[in-house]
This record gives sequence, C-alpha cells and structure tokens, in this order.
Amino acid sequence: MKKFSMLIIAGMLVMTALTGCGGSEKESASSNKLVVYSPNSEEIIKTIIPMFEKQTGIKVELVTAGTGEIVKRLQSEKQNPYADVMFGGSMAGYLENADLYEPYVSQNDEFLLEGHRNKSGFATPFVSDGSVLLVNKNLIGNIKIDSYADLLNPELKGKIASADPASSSSAFAQLTNMLKAMGGDYENEKGWSYVSELIKNLDGKIASGSGAVHKSVADGEFVVGLTYEDPSNTYVRNGAPVEVVYPKEGAVFLDAASGIIKSAPHMDNAKKFIDFILSKEAQDAFGTQLTNRPLRKDTKLGDYMTPYDKINMINEDTDYVSKNKSKIIEHYTDVFTSTK
Repeated sequence: MKKFSMLIIAGMLVMTALTGCGGSEKESASSNKLVVYSPNSEEIIKTIIPMFEKQTGIKVELVTAGTGEIVKRLQSEKQNPYADVMFGGSMAGYLENADLYEPYVSQNDEFLLEGHRNKSGFATPFVSDGSVLLVNKNLIGNIKIDSYADLLNPELKGKIASADPASSSSAFAQLTNMLKAMGGDYENEKGWSYVSELIKNLDGKIASGSGAVHKSVADGEFVVGLTYEDPSNTYVRNGAPVEVVYPKEGAVFLDAASGIIKSAPHMDNAKKFIDFILSKEAQDAFGTQLTNRPLRKDTKLGDYMTPYDKINMINEDTDYVSKNKSKIIEHYTDVFTSTK
C-alpha cells in the first residue's frame, strides 16, 4: 500500500512538472507575439511588418479592416483588449478616441520633424500625406498649373477632377487646405469665394470617390485632379505621364498615426513596434520603397518624392476642423448648390 502511494505521488510530481513546462512554453510563445489592427495599404503592411518581425523576432498577428470598423472593434473589446497596436489612421481619429489608447512617447520622437511629434502623449505620427494637384503632362500643353489660383483658368473648365468633400476624406482635406491657403482661415469669405469660383470651373463634374480622381488624371480623362500625395507619387514612381504639383499658396500635410491599445496584452512588444516605425530603417523604407512621406529629419527620400524644402507647407488647425467638420461640409454643400 505504501509503495502504491509513493507511485501516485511520483506520478503527480511528473504531471506537475509537465504542466509547469507547458505553461512556460505557452507564456514564452505569448511573449513573442504582437497583435496589430491596421487600416493601412497592403503595400505598407507587406513592407513594414516583415521588417519588424525580422529585426525583433516577434511574430505579428495582423488584422486589417477600415478605420471605422477597427475603432468599433476596439470599443467592443475595451474591457478585455485583444489587440496591442493600431497601426495607421488619421491623427484626428486617435484624438477623438483617446480613451482607447495607452500613454506612450517613443524614444525616437526627438528625431521627428518639428510640428510632427507626439504632442498627445499617445498617438505617434509616423508618415504624413499632403493635398496636391496631379497633372497629366500629355494633356497640359501650355497651361500653367503651380497654384490653386491657376485652377480658375477658363481653359481648364470641365477638365478638373475632384471628389465630394461630404463623402471623400481626401476631398475634405483639399477643401480645408484651400480655405486655409486662399482665405487664411476656415470662415473667411475670401476662401469661400475661391471655392465658389472653382466649383464653376468644375463644370458639374464630380468624381465618384478619391480613387477615381487620381486614376482619371493618370488615364488621360482629366488634365488635373485635386488629390493627395501618396497615390500621386505611386504614378510618378511607376512611370505614368503625370506630375505632382504642390500649390504655391501652401499645402497641408496631415499625419497618419499609430497607438498602443490601453492595457495591451503584449505591452513591451507594442512599445518596441512604436519605436521601430520611427527608426531610421523603417522611415527610410517609407521614403525610398513606399510612397508615404516619412517624418524623421534624417530620412532618405526616393527620387520620385519632392524634398521638404521645395514645398510650401502650411499648418491646419486640426482641433477647429475636427470640431467643425459638419459645419464646413454644410457650408460647402450650400455653396455648391447655389453655384451650380
């Protein structure tokens, strides 16, 4: 009987040891993981995520979806977060949902351009995208286009591609950019007067969405389009007959951000990811392999990207625009309807 009891105890010790080993292996596997939710393009994902995995040895579980869908998921998981990091999305979106994110300022923040650093304490800017004019070089002829003012040229009537600011985020960014550049602020009648004149020159032609704007210019359907830098640089890099023009009155560049989810399960790995996307290696990849404008001061740019010092950049009052977006769109709709 005593011998039998000893065998049971020995068996229990073996089971305990095995259970302990299993738990350790599970914990080890868990600590080598990072869950990333991202609305970013496939090109960004395929470039940046493998670089991070290779450099750190951390395995990324990736979930991609639209920004709105991701935010809803984060809100539903708030009490028991599954994700560690949100990678991508507008700065305004992060500021509107500050309660979803963990405070963290990267050690690499000091290397970012002035005006593009982590001021919120939780949303980390990593690239910026600006409002630009995309010109088809085969169709432009002798028409000069280097400014917003040039778009009022009667020769361009009906030849300008633009989307609806009420349904397109890039078109809304163009609208606020124009109001700031042409009027000085968002309520100045000088800016709205310009918008009214531009609407007349559109001749009633409104693109179905932001993608249709740059594509129609590259395809030769329109001479010029009101679009944004990222896809425009892609056309230039790929040899399309287009040129990117930065309005001389000023171009607004809005940051895309990343943030650590509050109470992230893999907090240390999340911090490593934020540090990585601001590293020189990652920022150089944005500037030379991708078409997104990096934010480090010491980063490299591909020859298809215009250097910062050749662009007249103006700052947007993001707080005002965020709080008054519906008001701005409503005013635009009134101007569009009365002008048309």
